[in-house]
Amino acid sequence: MKNKPHVLVTGGAGFIGSHLVERLLTDGKSVTVIDDCSTGKLENLDAVRNHPDLTVVEQKISKCANLAELAGRSESIYHLAASVGVEKIMQSSLQAIENNVQETRAILDAASVKQTPILLASTSEVYGKSLKPAFSEEDDLLIGPPHLSRWSYACSKLMDEFLALAHAKEKGTPVVIARLFNTVGPRQTGQYGMVLPRFIQAARQGQPLKVYGDGQQTRCFCYVQDTVEALIRLQNSASARGQVFNVGSSEEVTIGQLAELVIEILKSSSPVELVPYTTAYAPGFQDMLRRKPIVEKLAHATGFRPATPLRRIIELTAGFGR
Repeated sequence: MKNKPHVLVTGGAGFIGSHLVERLLTDGKSVTVIDDCSTGKLENLDAVRNHPDLTVVEQKISKCANLAELAGRSESIYHLAASVGVEKIMQSSLQAIENNVQETRAILDAASVKQTPILLASTSEVYGKSLKPAFSEEDDLLIGPPHLSRWSYACSKLMDEFLALAHAKEKGTPVVIARLFNTVGPRQTGQYGMVLPRFIQAARQGQPLKVYGDGQQTRCFCYVQDTVEALIRLQNSASARGQVFNVGSSEEVTIGQLAELVIEILKSSSPVELVPYTTAYAPGFQDMLRRKPIVEKLAHATGFRPATPLRRIIELTAGFGR
């Protein structure tokens, strides 16, 4: 184990993090996971839990006593730990803001000591309520007003980006930022409002698939293994340091169409039910009408772009054809 390159993954017990950890172990790395399991769960790591090259520290990043030592002996750091999910953010905005900003500051400070390359996972939410048909990394960002707590997640993750890029500029910390667009796949939970696992669960139980708003809002869903591939390639690309990259699929679908597709693939008798935003969330909730990434920058830097078709993504997420 001592001879293997060491990688530190925060949030490694989460949905995306656990898939990343599996891939890193397969690639011959030794991995330490730091996760307080506030949204992740250790069961996500069941497939590798007894792997001799995996160490799990169940703790907040900022409370980890040997954080600097772990960061210093790592060849790279993946920072995926964050408060996630619109429903969770709406319920606990203060906790989400503190978690996202304070824990990111802690890991950046640790990475800067020995200039350990660090990849920060950000989110498409930072694009806010822009009406552009597709988003590029250089676009202006249009965030909603602060009295609507729905936007606190976007702002906290944007502050993470500013922190990371300030570290890169002022301390020379090797940082790369990945803005993730709706990553989905096995082990994702619908507990915090994630739409695809929520639809799949409802379809299996013959319950209505609840589509918020009029169902005409569009999203692009990226298979988790494609996201993991993109993250690893970005981390391994020296030319990507100090930059922001979109990571996502370009296949666009309305949420109404997604619901119908899930019903078709699962051969479910469930109906689709439109639910007003005012019923699903607090009054004044604002949603993005489109969330489509432009991924040319990612493709140019890494030679890779996510390409798993949506129908196949749904099948894999539902457990078909593994």
